[in-house]
This record gives sequence, structure tokens and C-alpha cells, in this order.
Amino acid sequence: MRWDGDRQSDNVEDRRGDGGGGGGGFGIGGGTLGIGSVAIALLGSWFFGVSPGTILNLLSGGGGTQQVQQAPSHPPATDRETQFVRTVLGYTEDTWTQIFKSNGATYSPPRLVLFSRRTQTACGTGQSATGPFYCPADRKVYIDLSFFQLMQQRFKVGGEFTQAYVIAHEVGHHVQNLLGISGKVDSARRNLSETQANAMSVRLELQADCFAGVWAYHTNQAKQIIEQGDIQSALAAASAIGDDALQRQSQGEVVPDSFTHGTSEQRVRWFTRGIQTGSVEQCNTFEARQL
Repeated sequence: MRWDGDRQSDNVEDRRGDGGGGGGGFGIGGGTLGIGSVAIALLGSWFFGVSPGTILNLLSGGGGTQQVQQAPSHPPATDRETQFVRTVLGYTEDTWTQIFKSNGATYSPPRLVLFSRRTQTACGTGQSATGPFYCPADRKVYIDLSFFQLMQQRFKVGGEFTQAYVIAHEVGHHVQNLLGISGKVDSARRNLSETQANAMSVRLELQADCFAGVWAYHTNQAKQIIEQGDIQSALAAASAIGDDALQRQSQGEVVPDSFTHGTSEQRVRWFTRGIQTGSVEQCNTFEARQL
């Protein structure tokens, strides 16, 4: 992926080194949800739409915003990995600003928070085991960069364009938040059965995949960032983290009613639709008869 020398976003908070601590997890039924206890939690964490605290709150019928004490923010480091993240965030800002402007609207970009191990958010405590996530309550994307190493080790997928895809997916959730889509889905989920609510989550996640494709299309048109093999790597990543693939790997069987992100085939299909068309209108998963 070509990105050296391009504009880097200033909408970054670097909380690494703040001593967030470790251990523990999100309690469910007297247990904890973490790396060692539930394999699917780790495997399914990539492209997790929102923080686990938000999802647990919604499933329990809640919806209030938690109060959070703002962690100190430091100027982002100047290492190559951090510069890459800042550049990709800058790409998303440029692309979505232009798309919103062409539709007579103003884009308000999210902030991206770099953290280590765990950090406080308006959606609860964010942890590295969760993977990158977006918190709609504070409009921030949270990333522990060590997650990308874990993805390479566990799924044998990586590369800078794949990492950019991850970031663009989470920013896609921010776009959904700005457009009011996330709020409508959250409200609808409260009145649905668990299976129906999961199906709504799948459509939300697949739309974020499509939005990531839209980002890639427009950014490549403007900056020619995509190199040979980049798209194939991103598609391989999308396939690796489909609900069916993750369940088959972690528990040996597939339970479609429990899907929350979509199958490997669906994730590949919607990202491909976005990157081929560059059209937000083509990402309407909520009216699609076939996902």
C-alpha cells in the first residue's frame, strides 16, 4: 500500500503508557469474557462494531451512556506504525468529507484512540482482547496496535492495506452513527428476539464492510494507494473473520442464528460491492433481499 508522504490526521489520542492495567474481562453470568475463557470472543473481535460494554448493555435492555473520566492524552508517537494509522485516518477524513459535501452535508470526523491493554471509554472499559472498536457514545475509534500482530499470527492475514481496511470499517460505524443508522438499529433491537436482533447486527456490520470498500475506492481514485495483492489480502481477511469461519474454528460447528457479523462470503461480497462501485447507495444492506 502506498501512503508515505501523505497528510496525517491530528484527530488522534495516544494513551499508550498510561498504565491502563490488565487482567479481568467482561462479566457474563458470573464468568468473564476474555482471551483465556471464550475463544470465540477473541476470534470474533476483529471488526467488532462497538465495544462489548455497549452490546451487553443493549442486550440487557439498557442504553444509557456511562460517565468516563478522560484519560490523559499524549502527542502521537512518530514511529512508522503510528504514522500509518494517522495517514489512514486522514484518508478517511478526506474521503467522507467529500462524500458528505457532495450530498449537502458536513462530515464530523471521529477521534482515534491508541491504547495498550485497556482504556476507559464512554461505552465501558475497552480491552485489547476486544480488537478495534467504535464507541458511538463518545464518537471515538479505539485500537491497540498489537492486535494487528495477533491477526497475522492467528489468521495469517496482514499487510498495511488489510490494517487500513480494519480502520475504515470502524470509521464506517462512525458514518452510520452520523447518519442515524446505528441509533435506529439499537432502538429496533430492543423490541426483537435475540435471533432477530442478531440479524439486524449482521446487516449493520455488512454495511460497515461496504462503507470500508467505498472508502478504498475513493481514496485510491485520489491517491493511488492500492498496490498489487492489496485487495486480495483484504478479501482474505474478510473471509477469515466471517461468523461461520470463526465458529467452525472455535467450536467445530456453525450456528447461523447466533451470527452478528455475517458469513465469510457475505463480508467479502459487501466489501467488494463498496470497492467496485464507490457508491454509498449500493451499501443499503437493510433493504437487500439477499445478503
